[in-house]
Amino acid sequence: MEKLSVILSRKQSSFHHISSSCAVSDAISKMRCQNIDYLVVMDDNNQFAGLISDHEITEKAMMANKPLNKTMVCDVMNNSLPHADATDTIECCMKMMQRHHTRFVPVFEDFNFIGVISSEDILQEAVYNRLEIFDV
Repeated sequence: MEKLSVILSRKQSSFHHISSSCAVSDAISKMRCQNIDYLVVMDDNNQFAGLISDHEITEKAMMANKPLNKTMVCDVMNNSLPHADATDTIECCMKMMQRHHTRFVPVFEDFNFIGVISSEDILQEAVYNRLEIFDV
């Protein structure tokens, strides 16, 4: 089975990020403009701090009637996601997603953040591998 590093190598090399001190309204604007459903949250030292997705915004800000322009990303981001190593297999990552009921898993290599694997990435990988099988 493929390693997570293979999926990350097929994705664009940069990732969409936001500072933990930004307002949630800024995160929503950025996500909307870039047509994405999550952002990587970086702390003041430019280190991985967590993720903010449409789910966190809805659950922790909108449902709590918090003003989006005054609520900070650090107040609603998810910083307790399971994480994977670049050498982990896709199967291992899928099981982790199921066990923790998440759509996103941050990936690290030698304690350095290198990207995020989403359930959509795994689906695309499955389609890619299936096409290779049927193209023979």
